[in-house]
Amino acid sequence: MERVEEVARTLPPVAEAGEPGRVNAALLTALADTGLLGEIFRPEGDGYAPTSATALCVIREGLARHCTEAETAFALQGLGAYPILLAGRPDTVARWIPRIAAGEVAVGFALTEPGAGSDAASLALRAEPDGDGFRLTGEKAFISNAPDAAVYSVFARTSDTGSRGITAFAVPGDADGLTGTRQAMVSPHPIGRLRFDGVRVPAAAVLGEVDDGWRVAMRTLDMFRPSVGAFAVGMAQAALDAAVAHTADREAFGRPLRTFQAVSHQLAEVATRVHAARLLVRDAAAAYDAGTGRTGHLSAMAKLFATETAQQAVDVAIQVHGARALERGHLLEHLYREVRAPRIYEGASEVQREIIARQLYR
Repeated sequence: MERVEEVARTLPPVAEAGEPGRVNAALLTALADTGLLGEIFRPEGDGYAPTSATALCVIREGLARHCTEAETAFALQGLGAYPILLAGRPDTVARWIPRIAAGEVAVGFALTEPGAGSDAASLALRAEPDGDGFRLTGEKAFISNAPDAAVYSVFARTSDTGSRGITAFAVPGDADGLTGTRQAMVSPHPIGRLRFDGVRVPAAAVLGEVDDGWRVAMRTLDMFRPSVGAFAVGMAQAALDAAVAHTADREAFGRPLRTFQAVSHQLAEVATRVHAARLLVRDAAAAYDAGTGRTGHLSAMAKLFATETAQQAVDVAIQVHGARALERGHLLEHLYREVRAPRIYEGASEVQREIIARQLYR
């Protein structure tokens, strides 16, 4: 963690030089040069091996504490590439993973659609057989690194059998018939829409097996979900650090803010929740790495508690800072915009509660 945080402190200038809402190529290069991208794409023999969920959590927390833009760039590379790494054919892996790991190109994870968010099994993007390949027709929304990614892990419907009728594909960003537009978000990350107008992909581009793409998506999300909690923990810790530093020196009514129980006890509560969230995240990651079987409910608990805690931590930190924290460019104003989305993506908090509840009654 100390090495990650040391590296993270060098990245804000690179992040700030990027254009909001677009892929920051220099930041991807910097993440590769520091060795952090190499931590999640580990060379093994003639190819690459998946990293551990624990390593993902350590890196994402450390980056988030000091440079959320770098954390997001790192996470989007991993999320988009892992379906290719886990289920791609050797030629597909060899074509894309070395370039992604080197920070040379951006990659996107294309699951969500305008009409299918939390209910991702209701995908409508069609992949119709076409000779020895498929043609994809439909739309995707809220897609990472769109429309600038060089390749996307795309999930499309190949049969009308719910989640069992979905197939995953590696689709180049410059494929004929594929177009995209940017989406302006509260936090200026590279997110966009994609439109597939009869985009042809060969059979070799299938990730895993036909009609088994849902398993590819879930394998990826199960691995990354605890690290979303780690991202939240990093932001929560940054907010807590800022609040403690501010209240230690800031005076009101003739004495430091830290001497007011109404202030210090709020921060004590936040500190307790942040520590608990970190333990939940590490426990879920360790369980995943141990291969103990069904660990989805542990990941759901970690993501739910950590993201909700981060929202509270940032809100409390802003409250004890006062109006200055709402000024554009303040760390907490930045975190306030960053912290909201993790309670929605990769499964909203309500979905996480449903996963936990189902486990209770299994």
